[in-house]
Amino acid sequence: MGGKCITRQLFILFILVCFLQTLEFCVGQVYDIDDSTGVGRQFDGIGGISGGGATSKLLVNYPMKQRDEILDYLFKPNFGASLHIFKVEIGGDSQSTEGCEASHMHEAWDENYHRGYEWWMLTEAKKRNPNIKIYALPWAFPGWVGNGTRNPYTYPNLTATYVLKWVQGAKKYYSVDVDYIGIWNERPYSTTYVK
Repeated sequence: MGGKCITRQLFILFILVCFLQTLEFCVGQVYDIDDSTGVGRQFDGIGGISGGGATSKLLVNYPMKQRDEILDYLFKPNFGASLHIFKVEIGGDSQSTEGCEASHMHEAWDENYHRGYEWWMLTEAKKRNPNIKIYALPWAFPGWVGNGTRNPYTYPNLTATYVLKWVQGAKKYYSVDVDYIGIWNERPYSTTYVK
């Protein structure tokens, strides 16, 4: 019986020592912030991504009071999340994880910059924070972009024109400058297309 008691006491002592060392480590740490050489890289800050059909698509239909509160919490500077960069989907008329975002061009000859919910999200973000950085990224492409091959990299100039028209539409119809463009969400890249 005495051996069990000593073993238990040693175990408790061991746990106590570990706890005290951890406590000393946490209390004794200092994290210096030095911005004397500037504020850092371009992407310093906090960013968010439009959640697509699971979240963003639903937000537009919320009652105005609750919708505006949520948007304020996301985008207003020095308030809530105060996002510095916002990533949106360039719709491709295809299922993309949580829903389908309409394309601005169902066909090569069909341009419409009023389809989908991402345009609305962009304008709401910019209304609350004109300095927010905008990053756009295709999740999918309409079939015509690959000219029937299901691969947008087969005709890189066609794909580049499709994406460029989206960027131009953001500027022309919504006065939104797009700061960054991604290649293709979660897919391999094509050096030819990137060039």
